[in-house]
Amino acid sequence: MTENRGRLIVFSAPSGCGKGTMLKYILRDGRFYCSVSATTRKPRNSERDGVNYYFLEREDFLNKVENGEFLEYAEYCGNFYGTLLSEVEERLEKGVNVILEIEVQGAMKIRELRPDALFVFVAPPSLGELERRLRKRGTETDDVIAQRIAKASEEIALAENYDYIIVNAELSKAVEDFFTIVRAESLRAKNSAYITDEVIKNA
Repeated sequence: MTENRGRLIVFSAPSGCGKGTMLKYILRDGRFYCSVSATTRKPRNSERDGVNYYFLEREDFLNKVENGEFLEYAEYCGNFYGTLLSEVEERLEKGVNVILEIEVQGAMKIRELRPDALFVFVAPPSLGELERRLRKRGTETDDVIAQRIAKASEEIALAENYDYIIVNAELSKAVEDFFTIVRAESLRAKNSAYITDEVIKNA
């Protein structure tokens, strides 16, 4: 990574872990941009097209897949989700850190395609607390909640494939942990060759 290029950050969590709330605080920092994913899922009442997701018809989504317009895509709970290439590279070149808020299946595809990316997994304090949060949202049926809890168990089992795990028990601490991770990564020797170049140049 060069001095001026942004970092690609893969940010995953089971549904209901509070990653959306975390991102709201993280994105107050202008150095970060959250890529807007495309999905075939129907929007919830509070969601807006182009802000929360690009809501696409299934046929339109699959046409974009065929045209090579996605960095990655995956099917999750009966709907497709994907990251459009147009959402990523242009911003990275401008020095913006691009966050991909994607599920584990998609993240593992990114791991193969972009091993330079930083992978952060957000976990709940417990599955019991996760269920409580999902029920509090009041947007899913009991069957869907049970499906999401089962899926969360599978996703948490794969968290070891990420670079870092944040347990979101307390929002402010979880956000602080995120910024600490990004700062530490920027100082790793393999990511900071430009610093040593500057030291030598100014000797």
